[in-house]
Order: sequence, then C-alpha cells, then structure tokens
Amino acid sequence: MDFAYTQKVKELQARVSSFMDEHIFTAEPEMIAQIAAGDRWDPPKLMDELKGKAKVTGLWNLWQPRTHGGTLTNLEYAPLAELMGRSPFGSEPFNCSAPDTGNMEVLLRYGTPEQQKLWLEPLLEGKIRSAFAMTEPAVASSDATNIEARIERRGDRYVINGRKWWTSGAPDPRCRILVFMGKSDPDNADRHKQQSMVLVPMDTPGVRVEKILPVFGFDDAPHGHAQVAFENVEVPVSNILLGEGRGFEIAQGRLGPGRIHHCMRLIGLAERALAQMCKRTMGRVAFGKPVSEQTVTQERVAEARITIEQARLLTLKAAWMMDNVGNKEAKAEIAMIKVMAPNMACQVIDWAIQAHGGAGVTDPFLAHAYATARLLRIADGPDEVHRNQVARLEYKKHAHR
Repeated sequence: MDFAYTQKVKELQARVSSFMDEHIFTAEPEMIAQIAAGDRWDPPKLMDELKGKAKVTGLWNLWQPRTHGGTLTNLEYAPLAELMGRSPFGSEPFNCSAPDTGNMEVLLRYGTPEQQKLWLEPLLEGKIRSAFAMTEPAVASSDATNIEARIERRGDRYVINGRKWWTSGAPDPRCRILVFMGKSDPDNADRHKQQSMVLVPMDTPGVRVEKILPVFGFDDAPHGHAQVAFENVEVPVSNILLGEGRGFEIAQGRLGPGRIHHCMRLIGLAERALAQMCKRTMGRVAFGKPVSEQTVTQERVAEARITIEQARLLTLKAAWMMDNVGNKEAKAEIAMIKVMAPNMACQVIDWAIQAHGGAGVTDPFLAHAYATARLLRIADGPDEVHRNQVARLEYKKHAHR
C-alpha cells in the first residue's frame, strides 16, 4: 500500500490550504456574527460569497468519486477533506459537506436520469441542499432493521407515515429534498429487505419539522438537526431509489463513504486543536515556568501527535482499500476508523480545552469542535455497533481453524 501523495494531490493541498487561510479562517468571526444577527436560520450571505470564490478557483465538488464523474480517488480526497475539516465552515464552500455529499453519491450511484436531473444537478451546482431521514426517536436506530416508518404503495403513489430525528439539514431553508428510509415490506422474512428509500421533496404536504435538536447547546444554524414528522405524505412511485426492498443495500453503500469523510474532517479538527494547545501553553507561565515545559503538558502533546498520526494512517488505509477492493471488502477498516477517529478527536480536543483553562470551555472553536466529535461517536452508527462488527470479522477468521 502506497499512501504517498501524488503531485496532483500536493498541488490541490496547497490550493485548498491557501483558500482556507485566505478566505475561511479569516471569515469565521463574520460568519458567526451573520448567523447570530436576525433570523439564525437565514443562510449567511458570506457563505454564498465563499462558494463563488471556490467555484472560480476550481475547488468545487472535490468529494465526487472518480468512478462517478469526479477526478479524485478516496485516497486522494482524504488529505483535502482533512484541511476542510479544520473549520466548522470549511466544507460547505467547496460543496463538500454532509449530508449532501452522501446524498449526491446515492443519486450518482442509484438515481434514475429523471431523479438526477431534478435533484442531483442542483445539488452538484450548490443551488440547493438536502437531508437524510433514517434515524427514529421511538426505536434503537443503531439497528436499522428496527425502523418503523412506513412506505405503502397505493396505485401510482407511495404514502409515507412516521417520525424521524437527527435529520441533519432539514431546518435549512435551502433544503429541498429528503432521502427517506422506511419499511415497505414489513412482513418479508429477510429483515434486510423490508426497507426502501424514496425521495421526498421538503415542500410535500405532510412533511413538518417539529423541533430543532441541539448538540450540547449548539443548534448548528442555519444547517441544524431536526425531528421531522411525516403524515400521509404522498410521492409518485417514480421517487423510489433502486427499487422496493433495496433500502438497506443503499444505506450500506451510502454510509461507507460518509463515515470515512467524517473521519477525515475529524483529523483536521484535532490538528487545529493541537495547534491551539501548543500555542496556548507556550505563552502561559505557571509555577515558575511555561506550561509547555510541564511534563504533563508534554505528555499530552506527544500522545495527541501519536494518536492523530495513527488515525490518519488508518483512514488512508481504509480509503486505499475502498479504492482498490471496494467498500464491502473495506468494511472492517471503515468500522475501525469510525471508532478510532471520533474518540481520538474527543481526547485531543479535551486536552486542548484543559490547557486553555476556563477559556477552553468558552472558546468558539474548541467547544463546538468537542460537541461535533462527541456527536460523531453516535452518528452514522455508534461505537458499539462498529466494535461489534470488527469483533465478528475477527472471530470469523478463526472459526474453521
């Protein structure tokens, strides 16, 4: 396995890094101010300006897989996503933010030409945003076969009823389309063929955002996470993705790339937290010497660097395997990095907060970064589910020896 960055990737790294330094990090205070002013759910004008600049510089849709119209492999995209992940506003200007990238990949892989025309094209152009409606408040959604929301066919229409939550992006007024997962055949003996996925336009009668779900007090406006009710929502049967009973299959295909993208961004968050930790401790004196010379601080800085490098290497391995042997064969590596990266980021950010003292819990970057990393120990499958999968695969190696 060769993880060395090609010349093309190095050039893109330099361009993305320069864009981050010149346009995004400097814009963070103004972005926060624009969101806070007036209606928090009104998208800030500054984001549209940043998107326009990224388009002009050719740094647009870098996530798009080479197998489906893009120019980069997963391995090539990884270091770029890491750079974007250093800012909470870093991915959207490049049209590389969740859940849009996952939904666009679903439409690229499984959408009909009509579906792609209606929804994929405006998503690729950054004209609209989307959401993914899978998790439910009434069941343990870590087991996707528990999903209870119903998709019933009535003639040439599907009628949808249920309640979803943690539907990220649903509160955003730019959100125009939902990818909805529900049970279309609850009596099927194969529990993995009971579910289907359908496309539900956000303005369809019966779709209602019930409440915003904050993460440790952060509402993530204007994107946000919502609980959404679906009451006798009707869509044409042409809105089905891939076919009835294929929902679980699509979910597995969607969540693999989505999980590794989250891990890439988390490495960027951890890198920025470590940098802030080093700068802070070098500039503060306690008990007669700089905090950076206290052995406990040096131990934490060293452990942070070690664990970040471990996470990066495992992420690159997972990306390499996805490119070379496919997502299914890379499932152990994807599961491992989905456990390792959020836990690593939580620890590194926590050390950075501690190094800042009281300032750490009010620092606008560190506090939000910790909330993001902690959420990602649950989102896209909790740690426990991924650990169980790794363990099962490990036992399978020894079952017939």
